[in-house]
Amino acid sequence: MAATILVVEDEPAIQELIAYNLKQAGHQLLKADNAEQAMHLVQTALPDLVLLDWMLPGISGVEFARRLRADRRTRQIPIIMLTARSEEQDKLTGLETGADDYVTKPFSPRELNARVKAVLRRRAPQVTDDVVRMGGLELDPASHRVTGNTQPVDLGPTEFRLLHFLMTHSERVHSRAQLLDQVWGDHVFVEERTVDVHIRRLRKALEPTTLDSLIQTVRGTGYRFSTTP
Repeated sequence: MAATILVVEDEPAIQELIAYNLKQAGHQLLKADNAEQAMHLVQTALPDLVLLDWMLPGISGVEFARRLRADRRTRQIPIIMLTARSEEQDKLTGLETGADDYVTKPFSPRELNARVKAVLRRRAPQVTDDVVRMGGLELDPASHRVTGNTQPVDLGPTEFRLLHFLMTHSERVHSRAQLLDQVWGDHVFVEERTVDVHIRRLRKALEPTTLDSLIQTVRGTGYRFSTTP
């Protein structure tokens, strides 16, 4: 499953090299030359990951990372810092601002792709192609297939994304607003009760497998996927 990655890099050659290799890996790219452009893009729609150069004109990459982490809407976006600084203290500074990983220039495209994949698997598993198996359910993002107790489950695209997100964040309670942001996108304006409609559809699709109880309602809060009654 393709991730949307924002590349914030002011050197055109490096930006294009990164963009080319990430596109080859199947990702969708957004590009910015500075933090101001990047902030505008983030305000329009949240990316799944930010690749952020340390040394940017104007607002530095470190300061931009701090701003992302200080904002409730953007604080969960995974960040990989790109920099020519290689001293331990510089790496610690980058990580202390909230970066999830730190890649020193020059780097190989192969290494960068591996780092991106590792951070997405850890921080945003719902945008990877990893098969998820839990509580008798199996969801394969690559083939867009779901089986429950070995029976095929027919899901619409929204119910599929909803189930994928819940399964990759199991045992956590998510409010309707959080599910709207994560499944529909925070730039899509729909009513919170829309979530309830799709939860009902998801449960109905799971009923023949007797696994509909895995989608639990937490009164007054939201929903969670749990294998514990």
